[in-house]
Amino acid sequence: MADIRSYMKEKEKREKKERRQIDYKEKIARHKLSSVYRILLLLLLAAAFAVFAVIRYKGHIYTEYDIVATSPREVISGTTDIKLGSSILTYSKDGAHCTDARGNVTWNQTFEIQDVILATNGETVAIGEYNGRSIYIADSQKLLGQISTAMPIRQLAVSATGNVTAVLADTDITWINTYDSSGEMTREGRSRMDNSGYPMAISVSPDGELLMVAYVYVDAGILRTNIAFYNFGLVGANYSDGLVSNYSYTDMVIPCIGFLDDSTAFAVGDNRLTIFTGAHKPEEAAGHLYDREIRSVFYGGKYIGLVFLSDNNENRYQIKVYDTESGKVKDFYFDLDYTDIFFGKDNFVIYNETECQILTVDGREKFHGNFSKAVRLMVPVGNTYKYMLMTDDSIDTIQLK
Repeated sequence: MADIRSYMKEKEKREKKERRQIDYKEKIARHKLSSVYRILLLLLLAAAFAVFAVIRYKGHIYTEYDIVATSPREVISGTTDIKLGSSILTYSKDGAHCTDARGNVTWNQTFEIQDVILATNGETVAIGEYNGRSIYIADSQKLLGQISTAMPIRQLAVSATGNVTAVLADTDITWINTYDSSGEMTREGRSRMDNSGYPMAISVSPDGELLMVAYVYVDAGILRTNIAFYNFGLVGANYSDGLVSNYSYTDMVIPCIGFLDDSTAFAVGDNRLTIFTGAHKPEEAAGHLYDREIRSVFYGGKYIGLVFLSDNNENRYQIKVYDTESGKVKDFYFDLDYTDIFFGKDNFVIYNETECQILTVDGREKFHGNFSKAVRLMVPVGNTYKYMLMTDDSIDTIQLK
């Protein structure tokens, strides 16, 4: 009997101990589950806040701006300002210099050029003289070199790496020669009007591997334009003259060509926009027709914009924005007499000396207002609606609000 009572007591102790262990494990499990729930709740709150912030940011309409930094500058009569990467290139017949956002001159080059022609690619610029024989190469930080040509210069194109392609005039041959920044010729090409045609436009990819040329010629009384791509890399070595692809367009003049990046190029003709893709051997990827005269062309990122006179009586101008990745085409209307239009991150900016309008590529107006003083050039700073304004006496960095 005593053994039974002892056994029962021991059993009860074991069961209590097991219950305590089970309770302890349940408490730990509940604590862990509670911690997981708290973490998930915090993540959900953070995600909701992020979505709210993005929606508020996208939906925010800016009505004015603050000048967050300013630097004095002196403008000489007859000079022109253009964007060079995130810096400003100022040039005239007497020379050129580059200025950063703080107003510091990073380089200065004097010359005497009567008819300035130049080409830019990112941070790099090539400056020459129409019918001259000298080309100056620089980026936003320093002068890179100088090129002397044996024949008169007619056109220029430059890569972001500093290689320059020049169209040079000869008696009955047009030369298309490429040079590195030290002035050494790395490629020599030629064209004849009665054979390949005249090079109406040239462009070089940012990495310098591809050269794009638009040749215009007459065939049996019919005007034609050829778009030719030359590859200066290993792929081009397997083709005659490096010509990797060639496309012909009947009864069309193509005066404007360019690269959006190393693998996307475009050609704007008088009735068709053509987009090419391929980093080594570009192929025709899309074509868009139109039947009105183009007023201007602007491009950046993955977008190309064509400006026409409006097709309605309510607005003065119409912009067609082409998304080269999605293939979408969107129409926008505006009335601002513009001096320049440029793409930002998923938006575009229209401005003149006194007024500015900013629209997103999905159709929302973000800003429409006046400048406090006459603006010569407007340059984006990052992707937060911050810009540099070049005026006659200052460089103002503004933040929209």
